[in-house]
Amino acid sequence: MSDRRPRAAWRRRPEPPPETSDARPPSVEPSVVQSTLYRDGRRVASPSTLAETFRQLREHPDGMAWIGLQRPTEEELHSLAAEFDLHELAVEDAMEAHQRPKLERYGDTLFVVLRAARYLDAPEEVDFGELHVFVGPDFLITVRHGAAPDLSAVRRRMEENPDLLALGPEAVLYAILDAVVDGYAPVVAGVQNDIDEIETEVFGGDPAVSRRIYELSREMVEFQRATRPLVGMLHALMAGFAKYGTDEELQRYLRDVADHVTHTSERVDGFRQALTDILTVNATLVTQQQNAEMRALAEAGFQQNEEIKKISSWAAILFAPTLVGTIYGMNFDHMPELHWAGGYPFAVVLMAVVCTSLYVVFKKKDWL
Repeated sequence: MSDRRPRAAWRRRPEPPPETSDARPPSVEPSVVQSTLYRDGRRVASPSTLAETFRQLREHPDGMAWIGLQRPTEEELHSLAAEFDLHELAVEDAMEAHQRPKLERYGDTLFVVLRAARYLDAPEEVDFGELHVFVGPDFLITVRHGAAPDLSAVRRRMEENPDLLALGPEAVLYAILDAVVDGYAPVVAGVQNDIDEIETEVFGGDPAVSRRIYELSREMVEFQRATRPLVGMLHALMAGFAKYGTDEELQRYLRDVADHVTHTSERVDGFRQALTDILTVNATLVTQQQNAEMRALAEAGFQQNEEIKKISSWAAILFAPTLVGTIYGMNFDHMPELHWAGGYPFAVVLMAVVCTSLYVVFKKKDWL
C-alpha cells in the first residue's frame, strides 16, 4: 500500500465534470464529521463537502485525503465508492454495520472492520462501537457506528507528529488501531473491578449477583469477538510488510499494537473463565444455603413434632381421670356403686392407676 502512484493510474471511474461534482444536494453532507487534505504530513485544506474534497485531491495528486463519517447515508457511501473505486461488498458492509472484525484487501484498497469498546462507569457496563476503515494509496475513510473510538484525538495526535503522518494512510491506520486497542485498557480495568466486586457479593450471599454475573459474561463474549479476530488481523498486516514495502518504523509500531492486542485478548479470555468459575461457585453456595435452610426447616419440624408428642401425651394422661370423674359426677339415682362406701377411694385409685399406666407407656415410647 505504500507504493504511491498517481491517482489516474488506479482510479477506474473517469473524472466527472465540475458541474456534476458541485451539484450535490446539501442533504448528503450532514454525517461528514471532518474531511481534511494533507501533504507531506501537514494539513493543507479542510473542505466542507465531499465534492470539494474530491476536487482538491484531484488538483493535488500527491496529497492524502482523510474523510471521517458518522453513520453515513447510502448516497454518501455510493459517492465515495464511485470516486475512490471502493468494492461494492465493502461498501455494503459499511452500510449495514454489525460486522465481525476483519481485514480484506480489494486491489489497492484495504478494508478493515474494528470493534471499539468503552467502559461506562454509571451503569457499570461495556459499550461497543463499530468502525469501518477504507485505506487506499492516497485516501483514508472512516465510517463510525457508535460513540467509540474518539477519532478526533487520533487526528490531533497525527497532526502533532507530521513525520509519522507523512508516511501516508498506513500510518493513520496504525494510529486508529492503536487508539482502538488503547481504548480496551480502561474496559479491562473496569471489568477487573466488577469481577472483584462480584466475588465479594458472591461470598456475601447477595441474591442479585447471579444476574450480574450473567450480564457481565455476555459482555465478555462480545469483548472476545472484538479482540480475538484483531490478533489475526494484525498478524496478517505484519505478514505483508515486505510485499507492500511498509516503513520500518511503522512496522515496529504495528508490532507493538499486536503485542497489546494479544495481551488484552488473553485478559479477556481469563475474565470469561473467571466468571464461569464464579458462577459455578455461586451455584454451589446457593445450593449449600438451600440445603442449610432445608435442614433448619426439618429440624424445626422435628422439634415441633416432639413438642406435639409431649402435649398429646399429657393430654391423654389428664383425659383418663377427667373421664372417670365426669362419669361419676352425673346426678343419677340408680348408678352402680353410687351409695357404696368405698366408691370414692376406688375411683381415686382407678384414676391414679390409669394415669400412671399411661405415663409409663408414653415414657417407654420416648414421648415424655
